[in-house]
This record gives sequence, C-alpha cells and structure tokens, in this order.
Amino acid sequence: MASMAVASLRRSLLLLRETAVLNTTQSSQLLFRTRVGSIFRFSTDSSPLDVDLADKESKRRLHNRLLYRSRQRGFLELDLVVGSWVEEHIRDMDDLHIKALTDVLDLENPDLWKWLTGQEQPPESVGRNPVFSAMKSKVMANLNSHASPEARANPGQPWVRGWDDKKAMQGGGPFGNQ
Repeated sequence: MASMAVASLRRSLLLLRETAVLNTTQSSQLLFRTRVGSIFRFSTDSSPLDVDLADKESKRRLHNRLLYRSRQRGFLELDLVVGSWVEEHIRDMDDLHIKALTDVLDLENPDLWKWLTGQEQPPESVGRNPVFSAMKSKVMANLNSHASPEARANPGQPWVRGWDDKKAMQGGGPFGNQ
C-alpha cells in the first residue's frame, strides 16, 4: 500500500511540475525560467528558448545534450534502453519529436521503467507522447521475443520474485538461501 501511495504522490508531483512556472523577483526584474523540454535558460523576457534545428552547430549541440541525458540516467536498464533508442532515432527527429523526447527524459526513472515494461499504465499525457509510444513498442517487442511470459511480472503487478524461485518451486526452502 505504501508503494502505491508513493507512486500516486510522485505522479501528482509530476503533474504539478508540468504546469508550474518558476518565477522569482530579483532587483525589480522578473527573472524566470523558460523551457523547451528540459533545456533551460534564465532570461528576462518571456520568449521561449528556441533551438534552431536548421543551424548545424546548434542541432549538433542539442543532439549531443539529449544523447548524454538519455545514456546517463543513473538507472542502468534505462541507460541502455533509452540511450540506444535515442541514438538510433535522434537524427531523424523534427521539432515536435525533440520536444516529446525532452518530456520523456524529464520523467522519473522508476516510473519510466514501469511504464515502458508494462508493469503499470502510464498517465494519459505520457501515453500520448509519440516518443514514449515508440520506445514502449520497441521494449515490448524485445521483451516478447527474448523473455518468456512466465519470467515477467503480470501487468499491474510488481516483480518481486527472487533469483532462485525455481529452487523454491522444486521443493526447496521458503527463503532464497536455504
């Protein structure tokens, strides 16, 4: 029950973060953070940060930044899955897909992993994201081709089995190290 409450709280905070705008006042100027995905800059005007994808150097920097963020999430499974997907597809992305990718990269690691592997249903806003949908379809195709269904958790159920479940099923002790 506690994990469900934590997940619910995390989703609520994610929704709040999506709608919030950071405003601070400094020396009688409104200083706020404008955003395209997770690429931030501080400015005194209200114009959004636009990355010119027609400029080769700007596009290269953006691609490198997004590649780094996708490969260095701190969650090995996501580093591999998301990093390889981004590496394959980033060169073909337009502005809309770049923004969708930055939204995916802003998601919390445990939630993203559960949503990509089908352990939990993603929120509607995440489920409609075209980049998330493409990543999820690749992950599910890989799971279906490389892992038997009995080796995976049922949808909506956390994976809590241990490394030696087969031993316990064959009449071993109730705990893993017996």
